[in-house]
Amino acid sequence: MRTPFFFLYYLLSLILYIIAIPIILYLSFKSKYKESLPARFFLQKTPRFKKEGIWFHACSLGEAKALEPLIRNIKKADVNISVITHTGFSTASSSYKQAHVRYLPYELFLPFWQTKQRLLIVLEAEFWYMLFVMAFSKGTRLVLLNARISERSYPKYLKMAWFYKKLFACVDTIYVQSLIDKKRFETLGARNIKVIGNIKLAQSIKATQLYTKAKGITLVGGSTHAGEEKLIIEAFLEFKKRHNEELHLIIVPRHPVRFKEVAEMMQTYAQANTLSFSHFSKSKAFDADMVLVDEMGELNNIYHISDIAILGGGFAPIGGHNPLEPIAFGCKLISGKHIFNQKELFSYVKDAQVIEEQNLVPALEEALIMPAAHIDESVDLDEINTLIKEYDVE
Repeated sequence: MRTPFFFLYYLLSLILYIIAIPIILYLSFKSKYKESLPARFFLQKTPRFKKEGIWFHACSLGEAKALEPLIRNIKKADVNISVITHTGFSTASSSYKQAHVRYLPYELFLPFWQTKQRLLIVLEAEFWYMLFVMAFSKGTRLVLLNARISERSYPKYLKMAWFYKKLFACVDTIYVQSLIDKKRFETLGARNIKVIGNIKLAQSIKATQLYTKAKGITLVGGSTHAGEEKLIIEAFLEFKKRHNEELHLIIVPRHPVRFKEVAEMMQTYAQANTLSFSHFSKSKAFDADMVLVDEMGELNNIYHISDIAILGGGFAPIGGHNPLEPIAFGCKLISGKHIFNQKELFSYVKDAQVIEEQNLVPALEEALIMPAAHIDESVDLDEINTLIKEYDVE
């Protein structure tokens, strides 16, 4: 695989790296990136995987969580996990105690960093040329799992079909989410493609702490981004004016770097409307009118004590977040229309409201009389679990 294209690609990676170093150094001082960027671009605290085992590569939090039904059955082999984001690293490290977790280095370093593994399972759309080529050249069996190409991204992939044909030549099997994904991969020159559904449907979603639910109706804004908190708070205030029932709002921002900003916003609204406000980290209670959850890893615990979930990432143009988590706890579900990254998951969901932002208050009214959102689809993990079992040896 050490073709002229390989060396050209490597040279371009080197040039981009040199150009980007000032930007990387600058961003490394921001809390969101202070661990991931030094690890990925300077190999800080990023040793190679020492033992040959089963290697999973996931991007971020959602993909790391989706590994659970696969990893829980591995008894003998070393479990190695690589990720891209800080949230992915935290989730993998806390969820899979037996695993060796690393940030995936920038492609420039992979020819020297990457070691031979028995099996490499790459999730969703993590299509890294050097990762694939080096796995192939070292004799690592490479499988794509939960593979997808979104409707929004597909035209871009088509323009680079010649490149993806080279990349997919390194792959043994591709397990895709849907028939549409299968057809898209085929047009890019991929082979041995099988439709098994979305593995996120198989994940075990549970609360890790059981909190006391506040009296009345609890709304939660889950995994919110900039601009969404203001929208949710104002809708909550309007909704509260219309109802005599006791209502509570809990907001869980997606990124901890925004906790302070959101706290100041919520406190300002609370004071202006003579409402109570509290930080979860200080009270561990939810009886205030408005509560900010300013700790990571609590979202499922909050869904467990909520009645209506307003899912973030869909009102800002983020692409949406996993709707299965609030559904698992019987929440009424509302999302904005920008769910392009979660379109496949939402296609399995029944009785969810996907709306324009100006319709949030009517959607809250509708949620009072709607059944809880639910799914009635399944995923077939038999073949991938059989494959993993083949490599699960001492």
